[in-house]
Amino acid sequence: MAREPRQSYRERVDFSKIKAVFPMPDLLDIQTQSYRDFLQMELLPEERKDTGLQAALKDVFPISDFKETTELEFLSYSIGNWECKCGRLKGVENSRAKCQACQTLLPADMEISEKEICPFCGAARKIELPLCEHCGDRVGLRIKYTPMECIQKGYTYSIPLKLKVQLVSWEKDAATKAKRLKHIKQQEVYFGDIPLMTDKGTFIFNGIERVVVSQLQRSPGVFFRQAETKGFYIAKIIPYRGAWVEFEHDAKSLIWVRLDRKKKFLATVFLRALGFGTDEEILKLFHRAPRVVIEDGKLFWEVGDGLVGRTAADDVTAEKGRKVLAPAKKKITPEVLAALREAGVARVPLVKKELLGAYSLAGVKGKVRTNEPLEDTQIDLLAARGEPFEVFYPEEDRAGLIISTTLKKDLRKDQPSALGEIYRKLRPGEPHTQESAHNLFQSLFFNPQKYNFSRIGRLKFNIKLGLETSLDDKTLSPQDYVEVLKYLLNLRFGEGSVDDIDHLGNRRVRSVGELVENAFRIGLTRMERTIKEKMTITADLAAAMPQDLINSKPVIAALKEFFGSSQLSQFMDQINSLAEITHKRRLSALGPGGLSRERAGFEVRDIQTSHYGRICPVETPEGPNIGLISSLSCFARVNAYGFVETPYRKVESGRIVDYVRILHPGSSDFKIGDVIKRDEMEKALEKLKEKKTRQLPTVVPHCWYLTAWEEEKYIIAQAN
Repeated sequence: MAREPRQSYRERVDFSKIKAVFPMPDLLDIQTQSYRDFLQMELLPEERKDTGLQAALKDVFPISDFKETTELEFLSYSIGNWECKCGRLKGVENSRAKCQACQTLLPADMEISEKEICPFCGAARKIELPLCEHCGDRVGLRIKYTPMECIQKGYTYSIPLKLKVQLVSWEKDAATKAKRLKHIKQQEVYFGDIPLMTDKGTFIFNGIERVVVSQLQRSPGVFFRQAETKGFYIAKIIPYRGAWVEFEHDAKSLIWVRLDRKKKFLATVFLRALGFGTDEEILKLFHRAPRVVIEDGKLFWEVGDGLVGRTAADDVTAEKGRKVLAPAKKKITPEVLAALREAGVARVPLVKKELLGAYSLAGVKGKVRTNEPLEDTQIDLLAARGEPFEVFYPEEDRAGLIISTTLKKDLRKDQPSALGEIYRKLRPGEPHTQESAHNLFQSLFFNPQKYNFSRIGRLKFNIKLGLETSLDDKTLSPQDYVEVLKYLLNLRFGEGSVDDIDHLGNRRVRSVGELVENAFRIGLTRMERTIKEKMTITADLAAAMPQDLINSKPVIAALKEFFGSSQLSQFMDQINSLAEITHKRRLSALGPGGLSRERAGFEVRDIQTSHYGRICPVETPEGPNIGLISSLSCFARVNAYGFVETPYRKVESGRIVDYVRILHPGSSDFKIGDVIKRDEMEKALEKLKEKKTRQLPTVVPHCWYLTAWEEEKYIIAQAN
């Protein structure tokens, strides 16, 4: 009788002089984790995050007909057949361990035995692994063919995708336009087979083993660079999907905007289109505007933020007391303003001469014009009216005369005319109405289906401008554009910094999951059109089922096109095992949405300081692809936002400090995930030794993974 081969592992011998402080990360994680996040097939529908397949389907659905009386809604999806060997116990929920004490389903990626302690409630020996009563087997993913069978027979290694959708119909009242629910039909629809990644991080497509190479691309966000003329700067807002916006200023003190690389126009026109309709509203965004009040024919400054830098005509004292808060003929500082507010002082007497040369913020019809310097007669006229008015001093603010000069040149004075101007720039020669101009602008910047700044873009935007907006806010608000303009104007005074677009803090990796998601989206938009047409053509929609309307062929065709002919889907390099791993960790700047080898210059190909510990400086092909194809370093990893991180160890008082992370606390007082110094850990172990019943904690060495922009906050010591 033949002896069955026993699975054994060879002892790993390390001959290096400098021993590894922490283990090397999973080298294939860039492939496997990315595709796992895209599919989320081991999670229940309510547990899925709004990323990958889930995000793509939610963005396209619901799909309505042109009359808006029928709507096809997406509820959830399931991938693959989850069942035991005999097929009686089914469902992805039965594939996961459950704590009987707190009734919590444990995470799908957590390998747990029955003796383990629940990480949620801490109960021991309460974890149950669901087993089939008939065959005694656990529920797992059942795949028709193994990877080897697919290679031998020329098949694609894939699993079925099913969508749970519902068709909702309404009756519309012709007079009131009110809707009344007619019926809801729910159905699970087979959507086609989706390629599955093997354990080795590859795909088998038509019997051929392929690798999807990760793409290194410019990150969404806001970027500032110096213009060709010294002292002038350009701001570029790049979304994940949608129209680019570019601001620039010139030697004539004018600020311009360019939408989607089209013809430029004045930035104030763009601000008016965003909702800042009047000159007064725009000027208030960039200038401090002290308010002047008139009392018994005398002029006073109203105590407010705009008071800083102004002077008082006489000494200002508190109502009770003789202490001088603001001395006469001296400029008011932020400290003096704070003292005035604390004392409850409402107004400060002003010197009339100080108003000469100040610009009026709001005009008086036929007498005083907005955004014009005040003259002596105009000041007397405003004082005689007795109504409060606001002024501003452009030379004293960071914006200078730029906004004021641009407004003088701007002939559009309200939002509708500004929207019409933008329509003419984007669609020259086409006639338009006020409504069509408004709809075009809204769809360009505020429609989530056409404009997506993404969580990554919002993260970079917040970091650059020092904002705290939620990362889930994926469209830019009018105030966001104002913040970009303020930063651009501040650059002239050395405040802020310009960006290097080739720095790894401004470039991110699009891994396989994201690339497949984009291909899936293309197919879904094609399918959306066919569904809408079917809804219009179908005579009796009341009798139709969701299956009759959905045709998944465009989606499956888009996926086949991506895996079969995309520049980033390549035959796996099979010279040896090392060549395979290297191919899976390769980064390419080429491909759709990337660079072309003809246009790429020296800067993008060159080695950057930010590559240290992230990208191998040596491994790149010779010839036209040099610098455009590179490889991840061994210890480098890609974070959830697609930025490359490298590990560091902390240095405190000139000494390297070792940290450990708690995997299981045992009998100690630590919690799962705590990061503590190794010295503290050893002290805790000494105390545990004194106890009779003790369970030692399980720990792993911990390092600090930093992105290229986080690294700049610290002083980096030599690696040796």
